[in-house]
Amino acid sequence: MIMENIQLTKKAIEVRKDIITAVHSAKSGHPGGSLSAADILTYLYFEEMNIDPEKPGMPERDRFVLSKGHAAPALYSVLAERGYFDRELLKTLRHTGSILQGHPDMKHIPGVDMSAGSLGQGLSAACGMALAGKLDNAAYRVYAMLGDGELQEGQIWEAAMFAGHRRLDNLTVTVDNNGLQIDGNITDVCSPYPIDKKFEAFNFNVININGHDFDEIREAFAAAENCKGMPTAIIAHTIKGRGVSFMEGQASWHGKAPDDEQYAKAISELEKAGEAL
Repeated sequence: MIMENIQLTKKAIEVRKDIITAVHSAKSGHPGGSLSAADILTYLYFEEMNIDPEKPGMPERDRFVLSKGHAAPALYSVLAERGYFDRELLKTLRHTGSILQGHPDMKHIPGVDMSAGSLGQGLSAACGMALAGKLDNAAYRVYAMLGDGELQEGQIWEAAMFAGHRRLDNLTVTVDNNGLQIDGNITDVCSPYPIDKKFEAFNFNVININGHDFDEIREAFAAAENCKGMPTAIIAHTIKGRGVSFMEGQASWHGKAPDDEQYAKAISELEKAGEAL
């Protein structure tokens, strides 16, 4: 599926509205890092990945692993917009009995390829999927999204070492580099910088982009697919809370839900952004 940038932008706005609606309905969740990841996820699910909502388990599908599992509202919103399940289900986020738990669950949610929760583990799972694809001579590609604060987890670098050593060129890792984590600026908590040089040291092809620019996003994923002999790490420089003025660049919105007044303001801003296109 090939979409124009304006179509992708409109879809990303709908995804952001879904994120805010889901977290508001749950009265808990993680809006900041979900909003920063929305453009990358929109591009992956609406243009990049070989997937079919009618056949979510087809063997030849591309795989996606959300290692920063707390950004589940973003993944759920993209899946709903793509047709994996009804959008109304988003309003049941974190409710008792809902399939939409606070973190992705591969056993119950159509389109989720790997469960996530404890940070640092998703890249290992993605490496396993990519290696399996190599061993099976399968054509599918594997995509993983990491948080920049998540890079403080040692298991990330064990997995990166493995991916580089095994030359997993069917693996593309995206780092959602919004600069903030639950306790504040990542440079103050435990700086992972320079992120690009670290991945290069593990034999990755590294690309730095503006994670909200669809031209740059498209070019980066095309370059990753064309790169042979090594995995690719796309360092996506993003803004936490992107699209909602009072959430942008605020670590305080890492893990709290908007109240009714804030919800109305956020939705109004996003609707106006869509109308302006």
